Amino acid sequence: MSAVAWEAGKPLSVEEIEVAPPQKNEVRVKIHFTSLCHTDVYFWEAKGQNPLFPRILGHEAEGVVESVGEGVIDVQPGDHVLPIFTGECKECPHCLSEASNMCDLLRINTERGGMLHDGHTRFSKDGKPIYHFLGTSTFSEYTVVHVGQVAKINPEAPLDKVCVLSCGMSTGFGATVNVAKPKKGGSVAIFGLGAVGLAAAEGARVCEASRIIGIDLNPNRFEEAKKFGCTEFVNPKDHNKPVQEVIAEMTGGGVDCSIECTGSTQAMVSAFECVHDGWGVAVLVGVPSRDDSFKTHPIHFLNERTLRGTFFGNYKPRSDIPGVVEKYMKKELELDKFITHSVPLLDINKAFEYMLRGEGLRCMIRMDA
Repeated sequence: MSAVAWEAGKPLSVEEIEVAPPQKNEVRVKIHFTSLCHTDVYFWEAKGQNPLFPRILGHEAEGVVESVGEGVIDVQPGDHVLPIFTGECKECPHCLSEASNMCDLLRINTERGGMLHDGHTRFSKDGKPIYHFLGTSTFSEYTVVHVGQVAKINPEAPLDKVCVLSCGMSTGFGATVNVAKPKKGGSVAIFGLGAVGLAAAEGARVCEASRIIGIDLNPNRFEEAKKFGCTEFVNPKDHNKPVQEVIAEMTGGGVDCSIECTGSTQAMVSAFECVHDGWGVAVLVGVPSRDDSFKTHPIHFLNERTLRGTFFGNYKPRSDIPGVVEKYMKKELELDKFITHSVPLLDINKAFEYMLRGEGLRCMIRMDA
């Protein structure tokens, strides 16, 4: 069974489809649990990009390898894996560099609807093709993925928890622990308290930051954010001055680190300008609109503030994500609190309704129910 998006913005249809065997460097995975991310909703609505339908969405999931294609040696049937929207070929300059996770071969591609090997899709219905999404298409009981886009994980890890590590959780958590790197006792500002922002806050908590300031226009998010380590909150609408000035006053000159998780260019400027001169680091995580740009005065750089960007929390999917799973297994990282709803695949449209209403963080979709 698969949930097919036949048209933009129309409810997904759960039905039987054909899933072809894996070809060269591909694996076929039986998905057990998947969750809904804002990116799925964005491309389902077909806003701001070239629409491609029919399509099987989904990219946060956990499954078990069912079969492998020619040339696959890193995983075998029975292995537990996380399909991931970006990949690691382990051969290109980016993969060979310790400083980058932006694989030349398998970097995220939102417009590709077929597999790299031959450009064809592995999904069909009555002989007609159904397109892939981000190379993962996890809203399907079975999916075919390039071997470079699956991270082999500990088989003891709970299937219904670790799937959130294949996108949003790792993106926010890694932005803090891998890029901002706050010191014990330091101060961190988190812009945007959705799932990715709360994952960034969780990273600050794990790093033992003493002040974790959550910034959001929706005060209803503040109480939930306390579970993720936030110690205080700012709603920019409550002040008649720029929020970066408010934060600077609260912290005696600015925070040590900030992580921007909204995609708003105004928030990006505020996140950069609210860090302390001399050592402050601001990290951009949120994805802006295609034509967006922002302006800040060069003096902020000359005063030794640092502005950085990150992609997938700077994690290499195959090399690093298994280690993040181990952090969860050792109770160094909490995941359960990110999962606020659960539905069977037949009710997948309820997950879209929850997200569109802004209810909860992640809705787990059970493939066997």
